[in-house]
Amino acid sequence: MDTRKLSTVSGDSSVEQVVEIIRRDGGVIISDFVSPETLKCLAEELDTYLNVTPCGEDPYFAGTQTRRVGRIIGRSDIAVEVALNPLFIGAARQILQTPTHVWVGSDRIEMAPDIQLSITQAIQIGPGQGLQPLHRDDATSLWRHPQFGREARLQMMLAISDFSEENGATRVIPGSHQWDDERMPTQEETIAAEMKAGSALLWLGSVYHGGGANTTSSPRTGLTMAYDLAILRLEENHFLSIPIERIRQLPAEMQRLLGWSVSSTLLGWVEIDGQMRDPQELLGMPAFSEPGKDF
Repeated sequence: MDTRKLSTVSGDSSVEQVVEIIRRDGGVIISDFVSPETLKCLAEELDTYLNVTPCGEDPYFAGTQTRRVGRIIGRSDIAVEVALNPLFIGAARQILQTPTHVWVGSDRIEMAPDIQLSITQAIQIGPGQGLQPLHRDDATSLWRHPQFGREARLQMMLAISDFSEENGATRVIPGSHQWDDERMPTQEETIAAEMKAGSALLWLGSVYHGGGANTTSSPRTGLTMAYDLAILRLEENHFLSIPIERIRQLPAEMQRLLGWSVSSTLLGWVEIDGQMRDPQELLGMPAFSEPGKDF
């Protein structure tokens, strides 16, 4: 296998096929990840926010010619559909929800961690933006390789515009998910994840990658999302950024993926009437309108 390439599969591929390639190479490109109609509507929605968002002020990592917009689930119903794409969430569940066991008294219990939607962000790399430093996204949780023995994240980048070598396509190092933490990544080892608008790149949090340099006269726009292990802190603080009224409008599955649930390991409970309860119960209480309010 040529580790200088990324495989491309169609949007009607099976979850098993997608997972097999990701585990082998660290990532995969899925063509026709969303329909042309979905892409058009999503692009129009994101433009509404990107057009009024200033470029960043961080010359090192976030970029001074790059616009970034978060709170995507709070702003777009179409983005909810993207997050729940069967290939994306299905691959995340297979890769991340590796079971383990714990002892509770004399009982040996097998448990699998839940997953959560940790970040949603539209990223528009403008003309003149240089290369982003190469990094692993699971570094936000100080994940260690290979000591922890499991993956912490599956990331997705949906191409809203065409991604090319010239306009700043995400650069990745296939196979770098197998590296330990001592090996330093170099730009010479990267390849550009070139893909047509409507396609998506899925990659592991342990894969070294970074935004490419845009040497064209037009911006490159993408929508990124990531599923993390629910035992980790959310990268984007949905509890503060998405109003409770919006949470109530979302499908129950998305509510849980945003942290409004008790995990299989009992993380995230709330006290109601002296009992440890599921936050889902709060969503049904009319008096509860914001985090921290009495109910």
